[in-house]
Parts: sequence; structure tokens; C-alpha cells
Amino acid sequence: MNILLLGSGGREHALAWKMAKSHHCDKLFIAPGNAGTAQFGSNVNIQVTDFAAIKGLCLEEKINMLVVGPEEPLVKGVYDFFQQDEQLRHITVVAPSAEAAQLEGSKAFSKKFMQRHNIPTAGYAEFTSENFEDGNRYISQHRLPVVLKADGLAAGKGVVIAASHEEALQVFEEMIINKQFGDASSKVVIEEFLQGIEVSVFVLTDGEVYQVIGHAKDYKRIGEGDTGLNTGGMGCVSPVPFMDQAFMQKVEERIIKPTINGLAKEKLNYHGFVFFGLMNVNGEPFVIEYNCRMGDPETEVVMPLLQTDIVGLFAAMDNGTLADANIEFYPQSCATVMAVSGGYPGEYKKGLAISGLENAQAEDSVIFHAGTKQNGETVVTNGGRVIAVTSYGNNISEAVAKSKKVLEKISFEGMNYRKDIGYEFS
Repeated sequence: MNILLLGSGGREHALAWKMAKSHHCDKLFIAPGNAGTAQFGSNVNIQVTDFAAIKGLCLEEKINMLVVGPEEPLVKGVYDFFQQDEQLRHITVVAPSAEAAQLEGSKAFSKKFMQRHNIPTAGYAEFTSENFEDGNRYISQHRLPVVLKADGLAAGKGVVIAASHEEALQVFEEMIINKQFGDASSKVVIEEFLQGIEVSVFVLTDGEVYQVIGHAKDYKRIGEGDTGLNTGGMGCVSPVPFMDQAFMQKVEERIIKPTINGLAKEKLNYHGFVFFGLMNVNGEPFVIEYNCRMGDPETEVVMPLLQTDIVGLFAAMDNGTLADANIEFYPQSCATVMAVSGGYPGEYKKGLAISGLENAQAEDSVIFHAGTKQNGETVVTNGGRVIAVTSYGNNISEAVAKSKKVLEKISFEGMNYRKDIGYEFS
């Protein structure tokens, strides 16, 4: 079949790499893609929310399947656009409906959903400009630290853990009064802080049944020892040592099953990935957030460990046979280390030449492009997170060491990466 993948990051490169291995995949197109995805298919210069151009490409290239990488087209209704168009309706779309994508698109929506279905999560309240003073009073009396979340999509930057009431009040004002994230912060969710270890679990669902396709732990802080500003993710490891059978059973019974059953009960059309962002609090799982797509850099470890044909799973999701799919994993550990631009997550330069890529190939490692583009014969930087190196190992420490060894051969001006990914498990 002919497949179109939307997106341009490390997640999309990892998905392209995995899908290209499938015997179901005849032609692969990536819109807009990056310098790495071009190795596995044809990059097309179409933006992920240009639905009219996406339709034109689908008809021209006889696309059979659309796989959606990032969150924006999900929330803007790419699934609904295809379902409502007679010429596109036959195409398998790996994405939830816009209504179902509110699980990610609105923190308040997801919190209410969790409450309705008794899914364990942090206590919370929500505020807008209309009850701003109530919000100030609520924050002033809240136990510290306190978590503030912009309700809508804020490119991964809409969450602040405030250590003082003064900081929390300032952040609250920035978000609501000064519209720090535009409409995304017109409503703010204030949550209790959960002390524990953050992990992610990924499932593929048709809205009624699901299959777990992996789990991972990512490292969001820019600095070693988990210090400094939050980023989109500086690295990732899988499988997570404490995610044993007993913990995963709790996750499935208390979180995954009630979520999928809730989707079915509320008649929310869901055909795609669910990312469960969890906190392990003394062995008990709580939901921090839902995402309606794969994570980045989590995809860069989940896809290499998934032995099962991912396109075959997408087809099973579409034709009602997902429950019968046999999910198998490779027995190794995987670790991703992300090389980022100087200044990231603040301001950074683009268009810097990347050297050493051709000499950095290693047997147990895969180089995934996150923020790159082809400029003539040269691959240049095109984002804050630039290159993700994923390696296999007998354990996490070995996998991390291999990824760092590959990164030592790659360079661009201002390049930075964390040397301590997976430090708790070494």
C-alpha cells in the first residue's frame, strides 16, 4: 500500500524507518519530512495542517493509509476531514477524531474524562480570566510545589512546576492576563504535585480494543542530573527496569482499560496511538497527561524494540482484528541520546552545517534526524533538537554508552547533549 506520514521530527523519522521495513509498505511519502526521512521515502513540501494540499497528494499518489505524527493536525480534525470527504473516506487514517483528540488538546477535558471514569490522577482546579482572583486565592493556599498547565496546546512548554507561591502567581498572571500561550492559556489547570518517577506507556487502539506497544522513560530537563529548563526531551530509555509485570498490571487495570472503555462509552472515534504520561508514586500509577500520538523522543526507542510489523498493526486496527495481533519485542535495551542546538530550549541558530553523519554509522545504533533539512549536498540544523542516536545494548548503560560514542563523531556549531541519560539505572 501507499502510505503518507505527516510530520518532520525524530518521531517521524523513527516511524518512517519502521514502516519502510514492512512488506505492506509499497511507497512512503512524508510531509514535510526532514533530511533523515528522505532515506525511507519521498519528502513532500506540504505542511501538516494544509488539509487541502494533503487531499491533493492523497488522490495524486493513490494513498491507502495516512499516519499522523504531531498533535496539531489531530486537534484540528484531520481524521474528520478524511471521514467527511467521499474521495478520501476509503483511506485508513491512524488518528483520533478532533473530539477524541481533546484528551490532549484540553487539559481540562482530559481531567474531567479521568474523573468520569475513575482514573487515578492529581487533584486539580481550573480557572479563566473570569475567575482570575479566585485562582489567585486558590494558588496562595495551595501546598507547594504546585503545577500550572496551559489548557491547550503550547508546544510542550505550557507546564510549570512552581516552587513558591510568588512564582506560581506570576506564572498564572503570565498565562491568563498576558496570554503567554495565546488561546492555549485562556484557561489554566492548577494541579497538586505528584512526587515520583515519570514514565510513558503507549498503546494502539481502535477505540474498543488495544495493544500495548511499548513503554519508556524520557529526560526532559536540559541539564545533567535533571536540572535546568524543560525541553521536548533530551533522551529516552526502554524498557524501564521498574515497569515489571506487577506495575504494568496496575497500569492496565486502573488506567488503560478504563480509558479505552471510556472512549467507547462516550462514543469518541479513536483509531490510533494513546500516550499515557504516568507518574509512579511509590509503586502506584497516576495519569499526568494523555497524548493522542506517539511521543518524541520515546518513539525512537519504542519502534526499534517493537518486533511486530507496525503497518500490519495499523491494518488490524482498521479491519477489527487488533485483538488477535501478536505483539513481540526484541529482548535488548534501547537508549536514545538527543543532540540539541546551542541555546535550546531558548533561542538558537538554524542552518548550521552538520558534519560526521556519514562516518558515525554503527552496527547497533540508528541515527534519527529530529530537526534537520537538506541544503544542497549538506545536511543542516533546522530545529532545537537536531539528532537523536538510538542504540541497542544488553542493558541501559551499554546502550547509552554506544549512543554517546556515535555522537562523538557528529558535530555542528553549539551542539550539546546530556551525558547522563539513564543515570538511575546504571
